Amino acid sequence: MFKNKKEESKRSDTAPASSGSNNSIVSGTKLEGTINANSDIRIDGELIGKLYCKGRVIIGPSGMVDGEVDCQNAIIEGKFTGNLKVAELLNVKENATINGDIKTDKINIQSGASFNGNCIMGGQSIKSSKKNDEALAFN
Repeated sequence: MFKNKKEESKRSDTAPASSGSNNSIVSGTKLEGTINANSDIRIDGELIGKLYCKGRVIIGPSGMVDGEVDCQNAIIEGKFTGNLKVAELLNVKENATINGDIKTDKINIQSGASFNGNCIMGGQSIKSSKKNDEALAFN
């Protein structure tokens, strides 16, 4: 029931971050490099580089990412350029702009969003080809 302070201090120093922890790159901040996050991260500033996240990535309306992102879930409201790999669900909001390649299990793109690139979803490749375009024109 009662613990001494040394014992409690040791536990808090070595305890992993709780799943409720959030990371944030605020507006006006520019970061270049590689980030490894064990919990959710929100980007309202600018990231140039790689982001590996075991949780959810949120790119806010003022956020900009140029590089590579690999995460569980993602919500894009700002700008993304590069390669995006989302293990579960990708939500692309109405003001978002994505230029690059996406690999995800599920995707939700709201009306007004801009997406230019290739998408591989749930093991299927969604890529326009001349042959597919011709077949669609005759059906």
